[in-house]
Amino acid sequence: MLKKVLIVLAVLVTAGAVFAFAITRDGDVTTPQGEGTVSIASGDFEGFSLPEYAASFVNDDYKSYFVEVEPGIKIHVLEVGEGFTVYMQHGNPTSGFLYRKVAAELPKDQLRLVMPTMVGLGYSSKVSADQHTLENHMRWMTAALEQIGVTEAVYVGQDWGGPVGMGAMARSPGVLKGAVVMNTGFTAPREARDLSEAHAMVKTPVVGEMALEVFGSIFDRLPGAQGDPTSMPSAVLDLYGKPVTESGNAKAPVALMRMVPDSPDHPSAEQMREIEAYVATLDIPVELVWGMNDPILGPGLATMQANFPKAPVTETEAGHFLQEEVPEEIAAAILRVVDRVQGADAGRVDSDD
Repeated sequence: MLKKVLIVLAVLVTAGAVFAFAITRDGDVTTPQGEGTVSIASGDFEGFSLPEYAASFVNDDYKSYFVEVEPGIKIHVLEVGEGFTVYMQHGNPTSGFLYRKVAAELPKDQLRLVMPTMVGLGYSSKVSADQHTLENHMRWMTAALEQIGVTEAVYVGQDWGGPVGMGAMARSPGVLKGAVVMNTGFTAPREARDLSEAHAMVKTPVVGEMALEVFGSIFDRLPGAQGDPTSMPSAVLDLYGKPVTESGNAKAPVALMRMVPDSPDHPSAEQMREIEAYVATLDIPVELVWGMNDPILGPGLATMQANFPKAPVTETEAGHFLQEEVPEEIAAAILRVVDRVQGADAGRVDSDD
């Protein structure tokens, strides 16, 4: 009898080990393939035809293309409009489509709206979990912006789009002219602390994968982060989720949650210190638009205000993905910042005359 019990236990332990190995595998690089070319001012890029479920969210004026930032590493870019560049960076686990409602409120005859998708998400390349580092994402996004000819811009960022986007600006001297900052953070950790209970849970190997990949999907949980859960209907969840879950490598959401620094010794902390130091040097027009019902970053407004003490603040009832809930307020802030930037430029021209 004891022998049978030991055999059963051995089988269960072996099965558990195999299961744990399988779900914690890093995943392979998956490189998307486009078709044809899309021409923009800085050159020709590999075109990408959006699948029907995604194409229905934008109109035919949008350009959809890939920028290869390293061999096999492609960033998908949505772009619409002409004029002064507004660079809008999303975070985890969404894509450049997060800004479609904001873009709808902005004048496309005056503004070039650039909405790239982070590697690992949307239609961008998928990479192994260990490649999801803040250093890599900053480098990849910096290279993409350079290739598509972003030489000056108002930057808009939220969630990981905060550090990744502002990090790219830190490495692109002279590009940043103004900013609209939403629920995110630019401050490096001074002590050991988890951003949220969810982040604390997900950082544990196997447990994180089981929570967000085996027994559920992070995409199904997005409505719970909203002020109005109905702002994330099933079609929107598919817009963000399908490109990841159907890619063969869905490791990015968990990896990006683990990328959030939880102490001064975390691998992301060095880059966060770089970003924090850069932000401290800024003297540009800035506005803050904040989702106060964000269960993760809603309480972080005061910390962000310390970075930009003179910045006007628009407090909203939105949750984490406030682009889905209050696009009009975000667009209005963008226009105000653009006006201040262009007014300052006009003032410099007048003074030169």
